[in-house]
Amino acid sequence: MLHSFSLLALALPCANCLRLATWNLRYDSQPDSIPVADSLSNLPSPLDEPDYLAISDGTEQPWSSRRVRVAEWLKRNEVDAFGVQEALVRQVRDLQDLFGNDWAHVGVGRDDGKESGEYSALFWNTDALNLVSNDTFWLSNTPLEPSKYPGAGNPRLVTYAQFQAQGKSVTLMNTHFDDISNDQRMLGASMLLTRARYEAVNSGGAVFVLGDFNSPPKGNSSEGYSIITGAQPPVDSINSTWAETYGVDDNQEPNFVMKDLRGEAPV
Repeated sequence: MLHSFSLLALALPCANCLRLATWNLRYDSQPDSIPVADSLSNLPSPLDEPDYLAISDGTEQPWSSRRVRVAEWLKRNEVDAFGVQEALVRQVRDLQDLFGNDWAHVGVGRDDGKESGEYSALFWNTDALNLVSNDTFWLSNTPLEPSKYPGAGNPRLVTYAQFQAQGKSVTLMNTHFDDISNDQRMLGASMLLTRARYEAVNSGGAVFVLGDFNSPPKGNSSEGYSIITGAQPPVDSINSTWAETYGVDDNQEPNFVMKDLRGEAPV
């Protein structure tokens, strides 16, 4: 996969930088009723050895033990926007509470397009980014409705948002490819590349893809990564109506691919 957590500091065509992050949160598999306020009031002494990420007796730490540290890390690194994967609705709401009114988010649950199932949500600092438009599409044969690709383990979607930042257009897309079906990953990468090229042509601005690809740069299951970075061609099985909607002329950005910036972005 494109690592479950990455931080990118990306230079816009100006003196400032846009800092982006992506984080697979691990879904809330140990749900409890502990509110965010209780987690904040019961933080351990900073002199104590942290154990919030530890696994004890084969049991992972619940989200209520992890959420404050996730928000703390992102705030300390002064990110302007971030994408999360595997987030259930409670996790999305908790992060919104922890970041406060200066932040906003978009995203839906993958199972029903509302609140059921995991989100690939986008969060942003409203002082740094102004939302222009957003939508959701599924990486399947029926992209405009909650759906699962045949043979995939789960429905997979993309959260899209276009922003204005420092007078420039910035497009963010956040996703989580399937962990079982390589065909789904290949289709997903092809759809993302199609939509990214369309946005680059029509907005004239930068396009960034965040997420967990479940596809390494090399070796087994690397086809999704190879497609989106241009090492192999996209598949030709994209829904025809969707492909026509987001198609561009052959002479518009003809060599468009996504570039993996993880090794290049300043920290």
